[in-house]
Amino acid sequence: MADVNDFNAPIIEEFRANGGKLGGNFEGAPILLLHHRGAKTGKERVNPVMYRPVGDSMAVFGTKAGAPTNPDWYHNLVAHPDTVVEVGTDTVPVVARIADDAERATIWEAQKREYPGFADYEKMTSRQIPVVILERAA
Repeated sequence: MADVNDFNAPIIEEFRANGGKLGGNFEGAPILLLHHRGAKTGKERVNPVMYRPVGDSMAVFGTKAGAPTNPDWYHNLVAHPDTVVEVGTDTVPVVARIADDAERATIWEAQKREYPGFADYEKMTSRQIPVVILERAA
């Protein structure tokens, strides 16, 4: 089985080579590169994820394509919320927090309306898909 990083490596390379723009299945989608540190290992990792602007912040979604468990990056952000994201050509320091229920509902419903694939992920799992808010660090 291929390592998830093997799958992500060409996406990350394309993102960085094209100022944050991707083609193929990701063309036109708002994608950022989420840096995170392993909760147990402390190892630095980077994942491309779709985001939604929320005021001056960004929301990311722990869909894991509808899998029964949350993505590793979610657990890593809970353990180490201070991190950075790459958006376009900018590297932005952020602090991650889990959206409360009311905030989550508004953001999640908007995401599903605009990108129906997210509703499909929700149907594939019994867990509540987490919405993580990335607030710009001071």
